Amino acid sequence: MLKLLMLAAPLLYAIAAFKLSTWQTKRNMERNSSPILDAKLCRINQKLADAAEVGCVVPRIYEVAPINGLVLPDGQVYVTRGLVDCYQQGKISAEELSSVIAHELGHLMLGHTKGRLADFASQNAARMALGMLLSRFVPFFGHMLAAGVLALFSNKMSRIDEISADAYASALLTKSGIGTLPQKTLLCKLPKLTGGGDNGVAWLMSHPRVSDRIAEIERREQRWNSLDA
Repeated sequence: MLKLLMLAAPLLYAIAAFKLSTWQTKRNMERNSSPILDAKLCRINQKLADAAEVGCVVPRIYEVAPINGLVLPDGQVYVTRGLVDCYQQGKISAEELSSVIAHELGHLMLGHTKGRLADFASQNAARMALGMLLSRFVPFFGHMLAAGVLALFSNKMSRIDEISADAYASALLTKSGIGTLPQKTLLCKLPKLTGGGDNGVAWLMSHPRVSDRIAEIERREQRWNSLDA
């Protein structure tokens, strides 16, 4: 029984840590955000809601500077102040901003937000177990090696989630009549807007390369067009 508890302890700790972190994040974001009230964005977001058959989509603006979008497990979609500023400054269009919201809805509808709880818990438990094992052979560095191995696995799963959320967004944007062009043009703009590059080692990145994401969207469009022909 004691051995069973010792094996379960890392998993239980990981679950508790994730839930606490999620609760703190949700509370902080609720306190530091407000609903999007821009009329044009509201009209476009309603098109997405109608296409997704969810009644309404009311994203909130999270008051932080980085350019990003995210969705919490409770279904609330957020876009950052940095992203909204880009829209208000004319750097991106309303349709391009809404493509981010469509992408986040993809994460939600495909179960990525809930799946992250299991992933986080299992990866933390695996990291602790693997770290203990490797420490027998590589003293002082076992836990570092375990963290690196699990990070590579986590990044691979994240890239898969991003591609599938892109696919959902493409379908939703097409169904709503907006089309995939804003999705592709925003992806082209992102490296410059965020100051990041797109030339990292693919298997070390948590997101696929922009060029790969656009190519996948276009391959998907070709398949759809061939079915309509």
